[in-house]
Amino acid sequence: MSETRALVVAVDLDLPKRPLEPELEEFLALIEAAGAEVAGVVVQHRAAVDPATLVGAGKARELAEAAERDGATALFVLNDIRPRQRTNLEKVIPLPIIDRTMLILDIFAQRARSREGKLQVELAQLRHRAANLAGLGTVLSRLGGGVGTRGPGETKLEVDRRRIRTRISALEKDLEQVRRHRRTQRAGRGGEPLAALVGYTNVGKSSLLNRLARAESFVADQPFATLDTTLRRTYLAPGKAALVADTVGFITDLPKELVAAFRATLEELNEADVLLEVFDASNPDWPRQEAGVREILADLGLAGAPRIRVANKIDRLEPAARALLPADAVAVSAVSGEGIEALRALMAQRLGQR
Repeated sequence: MSETRALVVAVDLDLPKRPLEPELEEFLALIEAAGAEVAGVVVQHRAAVDPATLVGAGKARELAEAAERDGATALFVLNDIRPRQRTNLEKVIPLPIIDRTMLILDIFAQRARSREGKLQVELAQLRHRAANLAGLGTVLSRLGGGVGTRGPGETKLEVDRRRIRTRISALEKDLEQVRRHRRTQRAGRGGEPLAALVGYTNVGKSSLLNRLARAESFVADQPFATLDTTLRRTYLAPGKAALVADTVGFITDLPKELVAAFRATLEELNEADVLLEVFDASNPDWPRQEAGVREILADLGLAGAPRIRVANKIDRLEPAARALLPADAVAVSAVSGEGIEALRALMAQRLGQR
């Protein structure tokens, strides 16, 4: 497959509480993580999105010209796009249109390794495409296996809603078996306390698990490197140990199809005695990321779950910046090991009170 060249478009509504810049930067990182090359970026400032084309008829024609000039092979749209808007844009811009949800699902499809992970990703993709089928018809015939189409094969993507529903039903039954298997596994743990790592994608949860458990789980400096739950036993204090689960990373506005499909994986969070809420202290955007994580936890019914805030990657901070970290967060570095013993001690204390 030739590399996808992405023309990126974002509509900035100039919302004070939701600045575009950090979300656009994150979107560009996701595009690169999916294996596409950014050919150009177009930001349009509007008071409201155009209900017919998202960007307006004139801007749509400009995007078509920019795509041709830059040699783009796909249009990547940061904003939520409705089927009608997609259909109308397709008439002006003769390129596949990839929205943020399709992009995240594509990355998940690339990273899924276990049978469970692949089932969950396919289920999420089919649910999203069923909801947006009206605007995908012409796109699907042109994509041919590029970014946004991995997972279910192309023939599956071109079936009608009835066949998609049939496949979704079969996947849900398979995943129910996974849930039953997980419940059996949990019942056999012997009552050991469980801590679950939660946090934004790429904040270093897997590295922290490796440091705590002296393990060698897969680690990569890229979004969504870990999809499958990893469970390790870790020493906390003399006579005290606990199981620590590493779960899939979150992201602001995590597609609801993914949350639903990964329910079996996220059930580990419901069973946890304490959540280790990890954030990347070296990322100046960490408050927005942490707010996104807490919103997802609330959607999962875990807003009141016991938790320990963990500020990771402090090895990248100057002393003055460390002093500004929240007082209730344990400052650690999964790379250097700094602060790990303090984290163990606090986990032993909290889990001892469960």
